[in-house]
Amino acid sequence: MVDFELTFMDFLLEHQEKHGRTYHFLILMNSILNAAKRIQHFYLTGALRGNLGLAGSTNVQGEKTMKLDQIANEVVKYYLSRSGRVIEAISEEEEKPILMNPSGRYFVYYDPLDGSANIPHNLPVGFLFGIAKRNLEGPEDNHLRAGEDYIAAGMFVIPTGTFTIALKDAGCWRFHIDETMNYVKPTRLELPANKKNWELSYNSAHRHYYNRPIKDWLEKNEKKYQFRYLGALAGDFHRLLTNGGLFLYPAIINHPDPAKNYPNGKLRLMYEAAVVSFICREAGGQAVDEKGQLILTIQPEHPHQRTALYLGSNELVAEISEVLNNLSF
Repeated sequence: MVDFELTFMDFLLEHQEKHGRTYHFLILMNSILNAAKRIQHFYLTGALRGNLGLAGSTNVQGEKTMKLDQIANEVVKYYLSRSGRVIEAISEEEEKPILMNPSGRYFVYYDPLDGSANIPHNLPVGFLFGIAKRNLEGPEDNHLRAGEDYIAAGMFVIPTGTFTIALKDAGCWRFHIDETMNYVKPTRLELPANKKNWELSYNSAHRHYYNRPIKDWLEKNEKKYQFRYLGALAGDFHRLLTNGGLFLYPAIINHPDPAKNYPNGKLRLMYEAAVVSFICREAGGQAVDEKGQLILTIQPEHPHQRTALYLGSNELVAEISEVLNNLSF
């Protein structure tokens, strides 16, 4: 007997037909799948092709870029443009929004290679994206969308071959790549209520640079949970979706090198924090910033706006929010 697993595209086709929606979204998602597969290929062959090192340049945030950062960005841009469905894209690697098709239907916000510092060590990286729809009722002014306006968000963990996507008001789903390079076997994800496997995930080396109440909360609570930290948001959040708990990337305010302080947080709002927060909400969780404000309600003021992030199981997010609400700014 032959076993047939439901592919992502068949899953999405059924979803679109069930809700009486157009196929434009399928065309866009097909382009994103193609980009992810191509990035995975470049990652797996990177050592052979000499593509695992630094590119010798910096991105718009002033961070050193890897060769694969640039390759991944070019790959995503190509496939998004090729789809003909994207009016504008915003990438971590480009200073300005990328204009594509003025008559397109979607805005795409993406980080083509999250956690690229892991590349030289052959550790997992991610490809994160959020999708918003253009105004179909009148003229589009290309304004930046808050996360609550996204219609979908997803992440690929590369090269492990996993793909997680959240569809607005339709849940969070994980797929695995098979031998034919298709993402198959949809599994619905919900953050577990059982605390037995809950984890705390954060950069422990930074703990002394956080607001004191955050540091105190960690010292009080960290022994209750397991500790895991990979250093790539997609990888760390991938674990959290399975085990539950809390991912933290607080504001850094007390670093001895002033250049390394991030009083507003370090993660980018539109293509990192809002993406995982959208996925987390569809999986039954929540996310807030350093002020305790819901990440998904924050209206971006510029494409590369930064934020702190507290993400995960509702109980822990509510608990840390009480601490955050009492911080003075």
